[in-house]
Order: sequence, then structure tokens, then C-alpha cells
Amino acid sequence: MAVAAVVLGAGLTRPALAAETNATVLGEVIVTAQKRSENINDVPESLTAISGAKLDVIRSSGGDIRVLSARVPSLVLESSFGRTFPRPYIRGLGNTDFDLNASQPVSFVYDDVVLENPILKGVPLFDIDQVEVLRGPQGTLFGRNTPAGVLKFDSVKPSQTFGGYAEASYGTYGTTNLEGAVGGPIMADVLSGRFSALYQHRDNWIDNLFTHQNNATGGYDEYALRGQLLFTPTPQFNALANVHYFHLDGSPQIFRANIIQKGTNDFVPGFDVEKIAQDAQPRSFQKVEEVGASLKMNYDFGGPVLTSVTGFEHVKVLSHGDIDGGFGAVFAPPSGPGLIPFPSESADGMPYHAQWSEELRLAGKRDALSYTVGAFYFFEDVKIDSFDYNTLAGGAQDGFAYQHQKTTSWALFGNADYKLTPQWTVGGGLRYSNDKKDFLAQRLVSPFGAPPTPVERANPSSDDVSFNVNATYALNDDVNLYARIAKGYRAPSIQGRLLFGDTISVATTETLMSYETGFKADLFDKRARIDADIFYYRVSDMQLTAVGGGANFNQLINAKHAEGYGFEFDGEAEPIDHLILTAGLSYNHTEIDDPNLATQPCGGGCTVLNPPGVLPGTVNINGNDLPNAPRWIANVTASYSIPYGDGEFFAFTDWAYRSSVDFFLYRSTEFTGQYLLEGGLRLGYRAAAGKWEVAVFGRNITNRIQLEGGIDFDNLTGFVNDPRTFGVEVKTKF
Repeated sequence: MAVAAVVLGAGLTRPALAAETNATVLGEVIVTAQKRSENINDVPESLTAISGAKLDVIRSSGGDIRVLSARVPSLVLESSFGRTFPRPYIRGLGNTDFDLNASQPVSFVYDDVVLENPILKGVPLFDIDQVEVLRGPQGTLFGRNTPAGVLKFDSVKPSQTFGGYAEASYGTYGTTNLEGAVGGPIMADVLSGRFSALYQHRDNWIDNLFTHQNNATGGYDEYALRGQLLFTPTPQFNALANVHYFHLDGSPQIFRANIIQKGTNDFVPGFDVEKIAQDAQPRSFQKVEEVGASLKMNYDFGGPVLTSVTGFEHVKVLSHGDIDGGFGAVFAPPSGPGLIPFPSESADGMPYHAQWSEELRLAGKRDALSYTVGAFYFFEDVKIDSFDYNTLAGGAQDGFAYQHQKTTSWALFGNADYKLTPQWTVGGGLRYSNDKKDFLAQRLVSPFGAPPTPVERANPSSDDVSFNVNATYALNDDVNLYARIAKGYRAPSIQGRLLFGDTISVATTETLMSYETGFKADLFDKRARIDADIFYYRVSDMQLTAVGGGANFNQLINAKHAEGYGFEFDGEAEPIDHLILTAGLSYNHTEIDDPNLATQPCGGGCTVLNPPGVLPGTVNINGNDLPNAPRWIANVTASYSIPYGDGEFFAFTDWAYRSSVDFFLYRSTEFTGQYLLEGGLRLGYRAAAGKWEVAVFGRNITNRIQLEGGIDFDNLTGFVNDPRTFGVEVKTKF
């Protein structure tokens, strides 16, 4: 394959930072995608690893977890909540649901603990060692609700070496980032610790033309703490305790009324990202508080290692926003901007949440056999409140509904690899999962005058067997070919948001079969690394969410089938000393395959492109792409350094592109996001061994603003990405 393909078709498998460009070969990348440490080239599946140093660069200027979107092949993240509740999509598979009980097919695993509730997935990333993005079904080792893949985050762990860092940055809109960590021995060779902290702030930067208040909204304050203790009393046993806390006080997602020109997906003339006109904005806020703890214990029996991971998570949230994105209504002038058929102001709260999880596994190696067997238990208890308000009455509550859900899941699993010959390795695994949900919901006060509903109940349960089989052939010491077949599983889901509806909806079990083949190689005396694959998957009974529409309520539906296919290209190269290049490319074709599937389209006068459905007021969505599933994703980075004195000057740039997307299950001209290209730039000087660094940076430096999502029940309302920011940063390591 041509050198150009190596350079332009690769991905972010390793940080492209100037401090590393003195190496004559690319360093080895170690991952734990199979719950054991191994070279990324030896793992028979498609994955990308991003170091914490790389993550620090792309989240400059206060970026949250969504900065990973399009910076990894086949990965998109977006949110209609703002800095919390990210919605991930891998290979086009995700969930557009905005309910706090929403089930997603992409799992987040943070320090070996699965984060099930979507609010938990919005925790900030700081003092991170590595992020791994696992594409395709991960049911064997990571369990339920992973048919699309897993985002795996590992923080920096305590060690017997004293050290840490401190970092401060300041930028546009008063964006401030302060973070640091310190760790080292407490008792020599027995006890070590690490404490990490983060504070992020942005001033309000959006003017409200309705209230005539400048800098009325858009800001946030958040801080997070993490403390870890590593106890190693003997060479055979160690225990790692982790306690963490997160607090967010900021603005919810900013919805902007009628910013889309009818008949196009362009902004209306005069659109200004720094201005809104909302009557409910003074009452808008978002508060999140999360606390958690985990205990990971390992005991080495002289070969087999027994591991226990116990996790607890608790989170509370209350988010209140102006949903119609404007002021007044056509029946209560003045109103605007554009058509406001009726006011919409709502809040969602989760006053109680508790999650417990336990995994016990035994892993070892005997001659040519490597194995992992284990058991898993999960329990979650969630209470959710939904509020509706009459904006015209100054925020008086006119709707209230609640939900209560308990989820219990357990599983048994096993995974093994066997080296048949020096070239051939075969592997596979099985997992039996059992899931049960106990759910009830009721609307007590209706925003449109309907009577209270009876208590609605659902108790779905399911069991399933997930599996994977794979084979790897070592063409030589530097090139591996692999093939993988895997089955994924998503447990039944419940949608109980009853403010505008009278009944709950239940989506049955979703299963997915995936077929993948690819190769991984170190090239040119290890000055380049490449990872490429092609894949095909078919989903049965796919869980989809019909969001909004003219009736303004969520409903879960099962599509008979959906399918996807494409390719991914991932790698890096150091063609000359002091220059590191990375790039990534993916193509994803997705399609709903259900001739009878229909849903309600927008209620705000958009131009619907689907044919009518069988039922009046619906459209047929067979053959549509999945929502938020771009055909193309591409990313490139370049880092170059010039040695000077005891350190080096460096320049770093990164660019991420995703092609157009449909926001909803139906297709329309207006609710289609145009392509989005965002770039970053970082210039600075770094002392020897990275002891200190000073840099200037810019994010979204071309200031490209595009729709990232819409609200489709009453007008052409949308929300957009962040504008351009610049800043300065200083950092020291010790």
C-alpha cells in the first residue's frame, strides 16, 4: 500500500505530540480491550487508542467528552442536553432518545466500571492515561448494551514514583481550565496514592435579545475530584480503591427558534451564534452532582489471576430549558423569532439514582492457551421527574410526570485464545446474560388539560447468549491478518415519558450479527503503523426512538432489521525525525430494512422527503439512513518540533470531518446537518523531558458553525456546535 495511504488513511492510535518526535520508531501501544494487557496489533478487532496527552490537546478550551466525535473512525457524539448526557454512535448505531432512562447501544466503561445511565456518561475526562474505542459487538467481555461498541476510559493509577502535574489555561469567553494531580508512595512498596482535581469555567457569552440582557447564558462551572489508593501488601495481592466526585452548574443546551430556512438546511439570514431571543432563558439552568467509588482487587495464584471489581455510582440532575427556543406564541403576541405555535418550557430531574456492579473473573495462560472466565452482577434503581411549564404564565408549572425503574442483570462469561502454530491463533467466547426491569410511570398533571393517567407498568425480562469467534494469522513479525464474527445484544428498553402521551412503550430485545476482517501492521522499520478493516452487520428487532414529531412525545419502536457496512482505516507515521502524522478515515452505510415501518414526521412545517405511511399522519421510513450516522468521517493531525536550547518549539494541528447526517428517523430537507469540519492549532515551547510547557491554542479555528440537532415538534428549531475559541496554557510536570 502506498505511503500516502499510510499517512492519510490512519487514525489516532497514539498522541501526535512534539515531545515524542525524537524517537526513531513509534512506541508500542498497549491496550486492555480483551481485559488483559497486549499489543494493539495483536487484538483481533477494530479499535483505536488515544493517550491522555492527546486527549488533553483536543479538549483545550473546556471541551467535554464530545470532543472525541469524528476524531476516531466511525465515532460520533452529540447531545441535546449540553455538557451532560452525551449520545454516542459507532458505525451508525446509537439512540437519539433524550429521556433520562434511555438505553444506548454504546457502553461507557470508566476504570473498569460500566456507566449505564446516560447522565453518568457525561463525567469529565481528566488525568486520563488512555481512551480505547472498541468498534463492533463487545457482548462477550463487556456484556449487555454493547452491540455497537465500547468507549473505555482508564485514569492514571498510583505508583511508587512520586510525580504529578499542574495545568492552567485561559481563553475566549473567559474559558478557564485548572487541573492537576499528585501521587506517589505513602508506605514504601506497600501503599501509594494519587489525587486528581479539575475545575472548568466559562462566562455567559450569549446575549438574549428578548430580555435585553447581554451575556445572559452559555456559561458553566464544573469541578471534579478523584482519589485513589493502591495497596500491595504482598507480591501476590493488590487492591485499588477509587473515590470520585463531579459537580456541574451551567446552562442547558441552547435551542434556537426557526434558525433554519424553510426548504433548505441553511441558517436564516442574519443568524448570529452569540444571540438568542428567549422568554424562558432566565429560568434555565442545569445542575449535576455525581459521586462514586470502586474497589479492584487482584490475587495471583502463581499463574491464574483472580480479579474482583466492585463499583457504586450515584448521580442527581435537574435541567430546565426553553424548548421552543423563542418567546410568546402566535395566540399571545408578540412572539418570535419566526413562528411559535405554542410555548414549550420543560425540565427533567433525576432525584434518586443508585448503581451497583460486581465483576469476578479469573484469567490465566497455560502453554498455548490464554483464557478469561467470570461472572457479572448489575443493579440500578432510578427515579425520574418530568416537568412542563407555561412560559406565558411566567414559568408556572402545568405538567408533571414521574418514572421509577429498577434493573437487575447478571451474566456468566468465558473467553479464550489458542495458538495453533507460530502463525495461527484462534479465539472465541460466550456470555449468557439475564436481564429484568421493573418499571412504573404516571402523569399526574397534563400540560394540555388531560386527566391523570393510571399507573403504567412494564416488567420486561430477557436472556441471551452473545458470542465471538476470531482468527489471526501472523504474516510476519510486523503484519497480522484477522477475521471476527460476533453477536451483540441489547436488553429490552422502556420509554415512559408521559407528559404528552398516555401510554408507555417497550422495545423488545435487539440482537446484532457482525462480520469483520482486517489487518494491522508496523511498517518501514516501525516508523509507521496501520490498522484497516471492512465490516458488515445486520440488526434484528433494532430498538429505535421516534423523538418529538407533531405529537411531541417519545415512542420506542422495533425495526424488523437494519444493516450497515463499510471500512475503517487507522494509523500513524513518522516519515522524518521530529514530524508525526496521523489520520483516520471511515465509511459507514446504514439502512433501515422494514417495509412496514412508519413514524410521525415533524410538526413544524419541514419538507418531508419520505412517502406517506399506512396510518394517516405518518411517513414510511424503510430504506432511510440511521439518525446521526454520517457516511464519511475523516481526521488528520500533524506535529512538528524544532529543538532549541534544552527543549523544543512545537506546532500541532488537528482536523476532524463528518459528512451530512439526518437528525431523525424520517428524512427532511431542513433537519439535515450539513458537513462539519473543525480544526485545532497549538503552538508553543516545551522544556526538556516536558518539565514545563507554554502554548497558545485555538479550537474550531475556521469558526465553522453548523446544526448539530433539531427540535421538530412545532417549528424549525435547532442547536449548533461551539464557535471559535483561542487561549493560552501553561503546564508543569514533576
